[in-house]
Amino acid sequence: MRDPGDVFHLAIPARDLDETQRFYVDGLGCHLARRYDDRITLDFFGDQVVCHLSDRWERDPGDLYPRHFGVTFRRREDFDALVRLAEARGLDVYAPVGHRFEGRVEEHLTFVLRDPSNNLLEFKHYFDPRMMH
Repeated sequence: MRDPGDVFHLAIPARDLDETQRFYVDGLGCHLARRYDDRITLDFFGDQVVCHLSDRWERDPGDLYPRHFGVTFRRREDFDALVRLAEARGLDVYAPVGHRFEGRVEEHLTFVLRDPSNNLLEFKHYFDPRMMH
């Protein structure tokens, strides 16, 4: 199956590459891998996100479900550091830090950001590491 060195790839629409790059690189601290006239490729926490210039981006993201993506952090301190970074850089918070499934094995913290093209990014930390997958 997947080797630990393999990289997950996700392509999403972007309405403007400059504002998209500012959000992901300057805001979230992702590494810009490549930039072309019609897309940017990012190292998104070790995986690859490609933001394609498109007029089909979401004008209204509606609800978080079913379409969103993000990272589940194994370490709580990494989750907390990203929350602080998002706050310090004034990123668009769609849903602030919340607690889900309290008292159950799948209990976790979550928060959601919205990028400039209204793509929703959810970040999580499970208290029980068995829930990572």
